[in-house]
Amino acid sequence: MSQKVLITGGTGLIGTRLAELLIDAGYEVALLSRQTGASHYHTFRWDPRHDTLDPAAIRYADYIINLAGSSVSDGKWTDERKREILESRLDGTRLLAKELAKGEHHVRAFLSASAIGIYGDSGDKLVNEETPPNTPSDDFLADVSRKWEQAAHEVEALGIRTIVVRIGIVLSTEGGALPQMARPVKLMAGAALGSGKQFMSWIHLDDLCRLLIQMLDEPQWQGTYNAVSPNPVTNQTFTETLADVMHRPLVLPKVPAFALNLMMGEMSEIVLASQRVSAEKVLKQGFTFEYPNLKGALESFYATEE
Repeated sequence: MSQKVLITGGTGLIGTRLAELLIDAGYEVALLSRQTGASHYHTFRWDPRHDTLDPAAIRYADYIINLAGSSVSDGKWTDERKREILESRLDGTRLLAKELAKGEHHVRAFLSASAIGIYGDSGDKLVNEETPPNTPSDDFLADVSRKWEQAAHEVEALGIRTIVVRIGIVLSTEGGALPQMARPVKLMAGAALGSGKQFMSWIHLDDLCRLLIQMLDEPQWQGTYNAVSPNPVTNQTFTETLADVMHRPLVLPKVPAFALNLMMGEMSEIVLASQRVSAEKVLKQGFTFEYPNLKGALESFYATEE
């Protein structure tokens, strides 16, 4: 009998591809969504904001993958937007923990997303899962990630195998950062951002999904892991490699940090913070990256571009 996986955030960038690969691997997939009928997968209804969840969803699942959360890169970070980003992660995770605590289920593992933003701006220092989270009150992304992980640990406290996955910059042409970076490069208006020296810890979407599936499959995966390629690069190197793969020159000077702050406000920390994050723990656990190097990852998307 095939294993059943319940995904929150299943219509997002990661969830969409993950569901496809899970089906290919022989799993059954269902989604938790505020709208039923929005997907060709079986969908159970939930509304974390109003603390409601179809109890049949938890009874269905052998595994739960929790990806739900409002995008951090859509629109300026007003106070209202920041509240939405935080609550969309905490409300859903806590609701799942509350339902799982009732005990009427056969859930074997709970995978919950987090983000490498938890490390804050760490310059060129290599950080790993043992590095303490960044705690200044003005570091919004670190604060969100920390609280999100605390909510996931409520599930772990129930004795369910729990894996927290700190996800880096996900590379895909279907969404996320890459299309936004590729657009100006294609128009020959690409440029490094800020000093260009800030590190970007990235992962190819397919590697991320394969990693999540391996975490489900193998019971030795437990605890916190960074989901990043083994080869982070600076923003300058990323921009140059992207231009090279797309056969475009880089003619413009760097975009200064003050200009990004003017355009994006506080959200500019997404592109200006430096995060050089280690993949050693997932490598030691036996995961093999299909795209360990940036050039190969970008060529998988843009190799035919002229």
